Amino acid sequence: MKRLSAWPKAAVARVRALLADIDGTMTSDGRLGAAAYRAMEQLQQAGLLVVPVTGRPAGWCDHIARFWPVAAVVGENGAFYFRYDHGGRRMIRAWARDAAHREQDRSRLAAIGAEVLRQVPGTALAADQRYREADLAIDWCEDVPALAAAQVQRVADLLHGHGLTVKVSSIHVNAWFGAYDKLTMTRRLMREQFGIDLQTDRESVAFVGDSPNDEPMFEFFPNSIAVANIADFVDSIAHRPAYVTRGAEGAGFTELARLILARRRGAA
Repeated sequence: MKRLSAWPKAAVARVRALLADIDGTMTSDGRLGAAAYRAMEQLQQAGLLVVPVTGRPAGWCDHIARFWPVAAVVGENGAFYFRYDHGGRRMIRAWARDAAHREQDRSRLAAIGAEVLRQVPGTALAADQRYREADLAIDWCEDVPALAAAQVQRVADLLHGHGLTVKVSSIHVNAWFGAYDKLTMTRRLMREQFGIDLQTDRESVAFVGDSPNDEPMFEFFPNSIAVANIADFVDSIAHRPAYVTRGAEGAGFTELARLILARRRGAA
């Protein structure tokens, strides 16, 4: 990984959209600070498409799409995208799995979650589980004392044993039925809503994240960036981002935004 300052000016100039994880990327110590929120707003005002790509639930993402300075949001690790049409005053929603499958999945995931909690002491369902439509989130450090790496792996192994797709974030172990991930739904969003074909135009998009569930994005995008706290997970990531910020968490996100804005103005 190279320092963010090594990102070529010409590459920055081609970027039309910034995709960004939320937890541990935009947030600092579990909170979205004013500087990171203002950075999103400034990027939007400069004409960039700002799209959070997160493991957070549908209930939260409805709010994000409506009220944050963003073009759209991908949630539950690729289960859906939401885009709020402010002119038409309507929410556009697209799902990886249809409503009938999601209903079946939820009952199965509830039983699997209960099994994980029995077998791995110290785990809990994520506090936002009740707002989820498509996945199971096991809390390993957000509202519980942080589990050891071996315990987190035990959770992942149990979920894999049920045939689930599993990703570890900086706070949760997420699992779902289906082969989708953050990248598959992002590709669909960009094509359907913004006319960007990521297969042929991936250099017009940058992504910033912080943890293993961002790995499909790190691998796909040449303009991939991690905030400095990626150091906590870097040994478990096979496909690392191209660049890394000096700042951690939200400070790293604002550092990235400042660089993008400055280089678009020709000031850095």
